[in-house]
Amino acid sequence: MHGAIDRAENAHQRAARDRAWSIPLEQFDPGDPELFRSDTFWPYFERLRKQEPIHHCRDSVFGPYCSVTKYNDIMSVETNHHVYSSAAVFGGITIRDADVDFRRPSFIAMDPPTHSAQRKTVAPMFTPTHLDQLTSIIRERAGQVLDRLPRNETFDWVDRVSIELTTQMLATLFDFPWQERRKLTYWSDLATSLPPTPEAELKRQAELIECGDYFAGLWNERLNAPPKSDLLSMMAHSDATRHLDSHNFLGNIILLIVGGNDTTRNSLSGGVLALNQFPGEYRKLRDNPALIDSMVPEIIRWQTPLAHMRRTALQDAELGGKQIKQGDKVVMWYVSGNRDEDVIENPDVFIIDRARPRQHLSFGFGIHRCVGIRLAELQLKIVWEEIMKRFDHIEVVGEPKRVYSSFVKGYETLPVRIAG
Repeated sequence: MHGAIDRAENAHQRAARDRAWSIPLEQFDPGDPELFRSDTFWPYFERLRKQEPIHHCRDSVFGPYCSVTKYNDIMSVETNHHVYSSAAVFGGITIRDADVDFRRPSFIAMDPPTHSAQRKTVAPMFTPTHLDQLTSIIRERAGQVLDRLPRNETFDWVDRVSIELTTQMLATLFDFPWQERRKLTYWSDLATSLPPTPEAELKRQAELIECGDYFAGLWNERLNAPPKSDLLSMMAHSDATRHLDSHNFLGNIILLIVGGNDTTRNSLSGGVLALNQFPGEYRKLRDNPALIDSMVPEIIRWQTPLAHMRRTALQDAELGGKQIKQGDKVVMWYVSGNRDEDVIENPDVFIIDRARPRQHLSFGFGIHRCVGIRLAELQLKIVWEEIMKRFDHIEVVGEPKRVYSSFVKGYETLPVRIAG
């Protein structure tokens, strides 16, 4: 990036670090979305990992919550679903409680056995055999999108590449009407947005209901047709999901849209940004494109597309030497665990040939480990292979605009330029 941008960014980060290390820990609210929009949350988690890895925030816009910031403590929560629940009835999987009037359970916001039955319905989409069938489609579309990019002029990588490619894949997975595929992006952003007023929240809910109505029409088409290999058809013809009520139906649809959108979309953008921030790694990649295989999981660790997942304590427990009370909101900060120096060597450095690149928390762990891991990695691998065939350098020419969210860690825009 340009020197002036670097200097402004460094001053910005220094000010954030000074504040994070000077205010009392009892005033910490690491879930404040503004910290993520301004990219100033890093020193807060660094201090928590060193001084108070299990931290209780007494009050925030999301109410009181407990932060879990170190890798092994997060793993303890992930692997103990008997104590730490994902169920929507207790609040769900994000720091923002599921609204009691709009609670939409999905299989990620359920505990066994219901969770397992609904998850198994969509799992065949992500088997090696089916991914082999998708490989040529992903490669062809990546080539088409990349070949249409302008040369010697600034454009938004997020819109032209990251959103377009992930939306095309979502449309394929759902067998969604192709010309209306950008609705999927809109609904994904809507589902994870934080409206500023109660009126805006009501509008958001109304638009999500419209999403449910649209998918209900597609669902009825699949229900009355022979089974096919798209996600909607799989759900319509499975005993575990055929008779979902409208809330559970929409909950699962939103889960699949967001899950299929945010990880890949923001990792595609984050990878370009990381390579610009670490130009030595970019040179390493140009010299040896075979490093894409290890670079892809490193991008996913580095980006951490979903900053956290939340659980609710079903009983009193001890975690990292701290007491957790029944009913506590327990927030596992993946974005912090992925920078835990006690587990990951040089975690603040982007290293494309890292020895153990898949040692990260970005996909979760345990029973809720992301069902689409292989597809996400496959998409990123193919897109970067096609990028390296075409472009010597993708230059970031300005600061990205980041999403106002402490759940989705992503980008609204990323200005880039490709030399002709």
